Amino acid sequence: MKKVTGLQQFLSPKGGSDKPKQDSSNLSTVHSVGSMASSVASGNTIDSQSTGPSPGRRVKGVSHKFNVKTSTGSNPVSLGSGNNVGGSNTAITNQQLLKELPALRDSPPARRESLFIQKLRLCSVVFSFDDPSSDKRGKDLKRQTLLELVDYVNTPAGQKIFTESVMQDLMACINANVVRALPPATDDFDPEEDEPVLEPAWPHLQVAYEFFLRFIVSSEVNAKVAKRYVDQRFCLALVDLFDSEDPRERDYLKTILHRIYGKFMSHRSFIRKAISNVFYRFVYETERHNGIGELLEILGSIINGFAIPLKKEHLQFLVRALIPLHKPKVKSCLC
Repeated sequence: MKKVTGLQQFLSPKGGSDKPKQDSSNLSTVHSVGSMASSVASGNTIDSQSTGPSPGRRVKGVSHKFNVKTSTGSNPVSLGSGNNVGGSNTAITNQQLLKELPALRDSPPARRESLFIQKLRLCSVVFSFDDPSSDKRGKDLKRQTLLELVDYVNTPAGQKIFTESVMQDLMACINANVVRALPPATDDFDPEEDEPVLEPAWPHLQVAYEFFLRFIVSSEVNAKVAKRYVDQRFCLALVDLFDSEDPRERDYLKTILHRIYGKFMSHRSFIRKAISNVFYRFVYETERHNGIGELLEILGSIINGFAIPLKKEHLQFLVRALIPLHKPKVKSCLC
């Protein structure tokens, strides 16, 4: 857990509208499009200093599990959505999903949308990384497909594919890869002395986060349409993931949640309440959470955008959620 000092800087709101300030110093994990494109072209891994998690168990009631035969046998995989916006994946066989598809850039424009959806469904197959040597062909195919999707939407022309007709399958893919129950916390973990616990499925998860970040920041995405798919249930799942022990994942979550807050005005109050609930549990129940520092960084930008005089809701947030973080016992957990 990172040190959190100087909390007072978050408690002095400045003038302006209730809008998060896009401060690159606070949120430095929006990765360079150029470096991503060059990494894809060279076939290398994405070079990021914040690098984390594995699609494990899903949140209750989130996804549907069934067996799909892979190259090494029959393994359970998960397809679906955390928001009831999953793609129309029904009885899908190995031959339909885990097969090489034509490159998007080499396909006729009229076929690209349907091909894009096919690739999203392929990337919705979740592999177990407990055994790195299992399903190597399927894992490599999925990673290369994810990298191709990121590369394709790096250009303004490619982002035009972000229409409502692909959002259902896009969010099904993101939910299948990202939304999951985190493993139990390591009891004897000391963030000051021990190495962070890294997720073995990061080769897939990192690219899934990168792809979703491209979707959220795209000017081609209509927020009024997309909010039906990037809904409050999904936002709550993202907030829950901040307790990941992998700092690379928390870094991506910090950027993505901040961008969602800025793009979807109707979700702002809900996101603040969800963060408040994390603080309540941390202060009054668990006294342990891995993502308090990242959540405070997001709030630092949000609070700078609060209008003066402060709304009653914002004052209550200060008194009930932020000030209790100064309790001596809690401060010792943060420092």
